[in-house]
Amino acid sequence: METSELLKKVRKIELKTRGLSNHIFAGEYHTAFKGRGMAFSEVREYQAGDDIRTIDWNVTARFNNPFVKIFEEEREMTVILMIDVSGSKNFGTQNQMKQELVTELSAVLAFSAIQNNDKIGVIFFSDKVEKFIPPKKGKSHILRIIRELIAFEPQNKGTDIGEALRYFNNVIKKRSVCFVISDFIAEGFDAPLKIANKKHDVVSIRIHDPREEELPNVGIIQMIDAETNQIKWIDTSNKNVRDSYHKNYINTEKTINQLFKSSGVDTIQLRTDKDYIKPLIHFFKRRGK
Repeated sequence: METSELLKKVRKIELKTRGLSNHIFAGEYHTAFKGRGMAFSEVREYQAGDDIRTIDWNVTARFNNPFVKIFEEEREMTVILMIDVSGSKNFGTQNQMKQELVTELSAVLAFSAIQNNDKIGVIFFSDKVEKFIPPKKGKSHILRIIRELIAFEPQNKGTDIGEALRYFNNVIKKRSVCFVISDFIAEGFDAPLKIANKKHDVVSIRIHDPREEELPNVGIIQMIDAETNQIKWIDTSNKNVRDSYHKNYINTEKTINQLFKSSGVDTIQLRTDKDYIKPLIHFFKRRGK
């Protein structure tokens, strides 16, 4: 991709997603992710109605008059976007490819984070960790992330969510919010996910295309696995084939949802044929209650 074309795409994504984060998501994000806790700010004289448990007895004894401690919320957090860049990112049969949805969504989350004075970092992964962008603040940092989201080309096409989570657990020591963005068509990440969610606040964002649910009846078609390049010929006119495809989807859904539930991980379900704004707002509001 030429530099001029890349810059145009970056600018287009920036204008749309920064506007969304400014006008739609800012308040919901702040409420949903409140920071690490409360930090001591100052003391002031006791006023009627103050909680006596906040009295600072040392200052009170020194001035012979009751003083209370004032605490403020520790606002700054570290946010990590863990983004699946395996071959399946290029799949999409409706309004957009999975990659296009992921790019826009990630930019919205990044702008929402820096508006709340949070640091934002990114882990791109396939069946290995492809790239790590350490957490930082600032507009230039966000624009770098958007450029990478648009132009990054992974070396591998497979998917290993467990490897990415293990890397995250080792590299990010401070408790963070981690959005894992993937279609989660993978296995073997149960234990790393549970460990990560004990140390951090992990949120899974599942990117789904309707064609993954069922096959259309269009006769014999050639299908290519985007991660392995394996080619298969499928007779979609065969009802047993279509039923088996749908049954496999249902079983996969049950397995993944049960894993998220047992791990205590919140999930946002997004589809390539529907707008992502409402599900995201709904999640933020639910988390903020």
